[in-house]
Amino acid sequence: MLPAPAGRYTRSVGRQLRITAGSVSATASLDDSPTAREIWDALPIEAKVETWGDEIYFSIPVTLKEDGAREVVELGDLGYWPPGRAFCVFFGPTPVSRRGEIRPASAVNVFGRVEGDPTVLRTVRAGTRVRLERVENSEPRPRA
Repeated sequence: MLPAPAGRYTRSVGRQLRITAGSVSATASLDDSPTAREIWDALPIEAKVETWGDEIYFSIPVTLKEDGAREVVELGDLGYWPPGRAFCVFFGPTPVSRRGEIRPASAVNVFGRVEGDPTVLRTVRAGTRVRLERVENSEPRPRA
């Protein structure tokens, strides 16, 4: 997993999901935020992808408010965009990014991160079917 800047990503609690869009697949770890828990509880989810620069996003059946929302994200971050009820994956600059940053259209709740190289998602085109599903044996670990 890519290291996260301090304060940007809460420790993973063992939940992982698989993102499959056409022939592309990536695994992501979720943090322990309320956003991550709500999305986890809604899985599996299927939708059609939209693209916006180096971001894929799609509507999901989850309605949440901003919770520690960020206007700038990191490579590989998973975000929930409250205005569009959308799941977002960031793998590079968007049309509103400034030099050296990744900027969503507006603030998103960051709730996880793609493991490995998130740029594999660059080949995914708008209209591609995407499926989010739980990775087996990745249920939250009991707290001590």
